[in-house]
Amino acid sequence: MVTAIVGASWGDEGKGKVTDMLSEQSDIIVRFQGGSNAGHTIINNYGRFALHLLPSGVFYDHTTSIIGNGVALNIPYLAKEINSLIEEGVPKPKILVSDRAQILMPYHIAFDEYEEERLGKNSFGSTKSGIAPFYSDKYAKIGIQVSELFDEEKLKEKLHRICEQKNVILEHLYHKPLLDEGELLGLLKEYREIIEPYICDVSAYLREAIAAGKNILLEGQLGSLKDPDHGIYPMVTSSSPLAGYGAIGAGIPPYEIKRIVTVVKAYSSAVGAGEFVSEILDETEAEELRKRGGDKGEYGATTGRPRRVGWFDAVANRYGCAIQGATEVVLTVLDCLGYLKEIPVCVGYEIDGKVRKDFPVTVELAKAKPVFEVLPGWECDIRGIKEYDKLPENCRKYVEFIEQELGVPITMVSNGPKREEIIYRK
Repeated sequence: MVTAIVGASWGDEGKGKVTDMLSEQSDIIVRFQGGSNAGHTIINNYGRFALHLLPSGVFYDHTTSIIGNGVALNIPYLAKEINSLIEEGVPKPKILVSDRAQILMPYHIAFDEYEEERLGKNSFGSTKSGIAPFYSDKYAKIGIQVSELFDEEKLKEKLHRICEQKNVILEHLYHKPLLDEGELLGLLKEYREIIEPYICDVSAYLREAIAAGKNILLEGQLGSLKDPDHGIYPMVTSSSPLAGYGAIGAGIPPYEIKRIVTVVKAYSSAVGAGEFVSEILDETEAEELRKRGGDKGEYGATTGRPRRVGWFDAVANRYGCAIQGATEVVLTVLDCLGYLKEIPVCVGYEIDGKVRKDFPVTVELAKAKPVFEVLPGWECDIRGIKEYDKLPENCRKYVEFIEQELGVPITMVSNGPKREEIIYRK
């Protein structure tokens, strides 16, 4: 069976832990989009890890981890990440990389930095990992596919076209050093040596695995509201984090995805710019939640930047679950709210004097004001509780209120960052 694990909102929902946990019953884990621009934090018997390119199931001996064709493949970063696991005592994972994946180049990172610098106060809050320039090149047909590394003459021709175009921009828009075709060719030869042992026709491999009845996990990066079509455009990522794209980014038929586990956070957080209706604007209050959030606070696993935090947004998360096609929900970081006497929940948006329950397009979202319903807190630490009915009554009421707002069953509740800190609901 194929299961997709995806996020309902802005990302940072705790998908890494959920993937790590469900990988125990899986044979294959596939990253199907994004790049090293976001991290999934994992805490297990080996220690604490922030993975950026590798799927979150690499810690099991029985699994195969796949980088799908939809991923922005930063080859030296991948090699570094594999080596860092081995150095920490993790057995070398079995990894396959799609021959159709495209390569994120150093000039993508440079262009990302140059554009954010040029935009100044109007910048997108990019992680400067090269993601937008990478996907721009992919769809402009000047990206470099892994398979192209093995035809040197065609690679030279492509590099000539790339440099011809980009050097005009570098010289006349950014006023930065120009690209050198020879240097890039030498770099790609190095990349070829690094990646060759991992290359696979992933689509064919997965078709065979499905036919053999293997359990496959598709792991998404970020969440629904960062989707370039259905999110808070233009403050979005450059690939689709939706479960529907999992079929494309892994190379399997869409009807094979039978289960869509959508991860929802018990409060809200976001990295970078963009509309965020339920954001806590009082910095003292925000910092208190930020410090208590997650494993080591709400700070980006890739950038270390403080995340913006807010109260649970039922409007955004309901929309996020719907656009993902959620079949079930995992509610995470519930334990972080135990210090609160009362917990506001955003249940509607007031736009032009009317309260709306549906999630609007960005131009209307910019005018939205949160409508809160305040629920009583449980004012105690719930870590260590293993059974749902042992949770405090107000805690259960909070979970059930969220479930009712989402319209999707919450099958698991996470009450701590470790793999085993999970409560299964009957």
